[in-house]
Amino acid sequence: MSFADRLTRLPRPYDSEQAEDAARAAPWAEGGVADLVRGAGGTSPYLQTLISKEGDWLEGALDDPEGAFPGLCAELEATAPDDLPRTLRQAKRRVALLAALCDVGGVWPLETVTGLLTEFADVATGHAMREAVAREIKRGKLPGATEDDVVTAGGMVALAMGKMGAGELNYSSDIDLICLFDETRFDPDDYHEARASLVRATRRMCTTLSDLTGDGYVFRTDLRLRPDPSVTPVCMAMDAAETYYESLGRTWERAAYIKARPAAGDVEAGARFLDTLRPFVWRRHLDFAAIKDAHDMRLRIRQHKGLGGPITLPGHDMKLGRGGIREIEFFTQTRQLIAGGRDPELRVRGTVEGLAVLARKGWVPEDAATTLTDAYRAHREVEHRVQMMRDAQTHALPGSDDEMERLACLMGQGRDELEREVRERLETVHDLIETFFARETGGAPADEPEEPFGEEITARWPGYPALRSARAVEIFDRLRPDILRRLQAAAAPDEALLAFDGFLAGLPAGVQVFSLFEANPQLIDLLIDIVTVSPDLGRYLSRNAAVLDAVIGGDFFADWPGRDVLREGLDRVLAREEDYEARLDAARRWGKEWHFRAGVHLLRGLTDPQEAATHYADIAEVTLAALWPVVVDEFARKHGRPPGKGAAVLGMGSLGARRLHARSDLDLIVIYDADGVEASEGRKPLSSRAYYARLTQALVTAVTAPMAEGRLYDVDMRLRPSGNQGPVATSLSAFRDYQAQSAWTWEHLALTRARAVAGTEEIGAAAEAVRGDVLAMTRDRKKVVGDVAEMRARIAAAKDRGETWDPKIGPGHMQEIELIAQAGAILDGCGARDVRSGLDAGARTGWLTKEAATDLADTHALLWAVQIAARLFGDGVIDPDRLGEAGASMLRRLSGTESLDALSDRLEASTAQAAAHIDAALGAQATEAEEF
Repeated sequence: MSFADRLTRLPRPYDSEQAEDAARAAPWAEGGVADLVRGAGGTSPYLQTLISKEGDWLEGALDDPEGAFPGLCAELEATAPDDLPRTLRQAKRRVALLAALCDVGGVWPLETVTGLLTEFADVATGHAMREAVAREIKRGKLPGATEDDVVTAGGMVALAMGKMGAGELNYSSDIDLICLFDETRFDPDDYHEARASLVRATRRMCTTLSDLTGDGYVFRTDLRLRPDPSVTPVCMAMDAAETYYESLGRTWERAAYIKARPAAGDVEAGARFLDTLRPFVWRRHLDFAAIKDAHDMRLRIRQHKGLGGPITLPGHDMKLGRGGIREIEFFTQTRQLIAGGRDPELRVRGTVEGLAVLARKGWVPEDAATTLTDAYRAHREVEHRVQMMRDAQTHALPGSDDEMERLACLMGQGRDELEREVRERLETVHDLIETFFARETGGAPADEPEEPFGEEITARWPGYPALRSARAVEIFDRLRPDILRRLQAAAAPDEALLAFDGFLAGLPAGVQVFSLFEANPQLIDLLIDIVTVSPDLGRYLSRNAAVLDAVIGGDFFADWPGRDVLREGLDRVLAREEDYEARLDAARRWGKEWHFRAGVHLLRGLTDPQEAATHYADIAEVTLAALWPVVVDEFARKHGRPPGKGAAVLGMGSLGARRLHARSDLDLIVIYDADGVEASEGRKPLSSRAYYARLTQALVTAVTAPMAEGRLYDVDMRLRPSGNQGPVATSLSAFRDYQAQSAWTWEHLALTRARAVAGTEEIGAAAEAVRGDVLAMTRDRKKVVGDVAEMRARIAAAKDRGETWDPKIGPGHMQEIELIAQAGAILDGCGARDVRSGLDAGARTGWLTKEAATDLADTHALLWAVQIAARLFGDGVIDPDRLGEAGASMLRRLSGTESLDALSDRLEASTAQAAAHIDAALGAQATEAEEF
């Protein structure tokens, strides 16, 4: 459809006399363009005035509306400083006229209109700022500055806030700016003089933009969004602003900075400043406390503006009133604040763009996002037409029938149709958003359960750290009745209450967690499920309540993503941090979230014990693989890059076998190849041997150090060649020679489970080749079996005989079965890492019977189910009498038994049978070893 054809869609003018006046003001207008001029001019006196002043320019502009704006910008570039105020005002008239006609004619969509208005605001602000700073430089008032500094405004930047920042300026918007300057560009002795100069420049810039002259104005300019505007200068040092936000910044200021962007002046310095504010705006953890702050802001605005009460169209404020534009913006920004600290994709400026990404990421239902997006765009169009009628910064619908008729005409609708659609949209938005924010009236808390429940315990709650603040008490008082009802409905209410009490007692602060529960009531059920499994697990959760963030991250209960996806995610997390310690803490936060997810999946029956074991191993392996290069880079800053070919980290024991539980430590050894290089090259070079030894120690510290976010894992390096007597890092050649010539049988058994998990791929592959060669060696079965029997006897002598509920230690328990599996692997030479494969290998050699291999593998699987559950419960051996109903239920499910008594009987029978198979496999050697 041609430009002129689209313009003919405009309805007949409301005021024919004014329409003819408008047509005469532009006699060149014909056809569809004439209809446009008659319609717009007849409905809007303001547009009629613009047409009469800019008719000649409009004739050419409408031939190529997309090319008109670059032409205006070129004229401004060529304008002399003294002529700038007049030329800017003329350009504003032309932009306003072009945007209005293309808007009402349906030629441009809303986003093009608001984008053009915003782009012009950027251009106008930039010209006004540079002219003002150039004047200061010319007068010698800006210390150290020359004409070359004019292009960056002498280190000054205007941050566009609000709709200007988001590229959403409405038709008669004022512009919200925060003006700052980069104090590092000036000598400290010149600081006050520079600030005074830039304050003067800021005031002159505002005068250029906002003073009303015979040519009109450019933009009304508001500088009150800066920190503490009643006492601070109109242009502040960036360092002072940063200090304010870090110490005194409020939620509304965080929300304002979602849309902030450098619009004019030194935009690079502005971008650096916004980056420093990232931790202030985007909190590390899910920030549901922002909901209450946003809700309070909504109520204060309504109260201040007198906008309470039901929706009535005459005079209704389309921006601040119920169901209006601000409601949609608050909804969007609050959701962004909640999760944007964890997900950078949510950090977008535009409202429509924000709703789209929130829906895509699962934070807002798709249908709700669509409804709000459609309403937002429609509201903005109504807002534009209202402002076009009088060029007033108003958002109120007309209060008279005559004006409402004019608005309907400018909207291209009948009045009844317009009023019906506007009312429906306002009510729909209001109803939808009220389901998200807290109820306005608040009301009294819901009644607690009729029957007294745990009064002795609940009486302690007001003294807990989590309930120290009035804000936390206010939120918890609303939650308390529902929590007590849910606890009372648990299978074992008293156990559940005690477990929840343990969680609450250990919680250091309550506002964020209670806000999270209030916004996501389903988390209370999950919390009760978790803490009633074990008080120990509840205490862990209270100390790390931030891991609950992950539950509402959208895909918490999805299938396990696997190592590649986990590694990509952790790499992104680490890349966002700038310094070494921050990366180590970030890795700890990431690891805890994924540990929590693995544990909850096991608790909820989404995974079985073997799957959960692999998931825990994935987390450990990915963490080591991602941290190794971080540790190397940090170490290399002082001592240079690793000499030679580098090093690999081998996971031993359970890590190598990919079978960890929630509390596993990591058995590691480090293998390096200096490749003949004697020392590193750096500020403080080290010999190759010392380099890799200290690098290994740095890795261990990175993993084990108790930092702000706790520790990652405990690390055990006793499985390295020569154990505690050997170096913490072993050269590849020494590793090869030791394993081939000096290693004991138990060290070859341990080697069956070795696996490269981090470091240089080439060294990892070389270590795996050594492992393969060693395990393929021809062996004396009698010696291997005798050594295994002796090891079994030593273990039994060093530790007690075990008990039924200790899955690891005792005759026929996990440790003994794993020894047999490792022996089977080296006798067969296959290098199998997991227990079942090692037992099958032993059967292939004829050492074990197939029946024995199957029974031992099944017993190990049963014991592992008990072990992985026990490590969720705590550190000690399970006491079935103190386990609690929730823990007992989990054990029954994981083991496939109907009761704990049945499970106890099965454990005793299975381990006795396993012990008999092991006795038979070890034969005479077992008897000799027992005499040891």
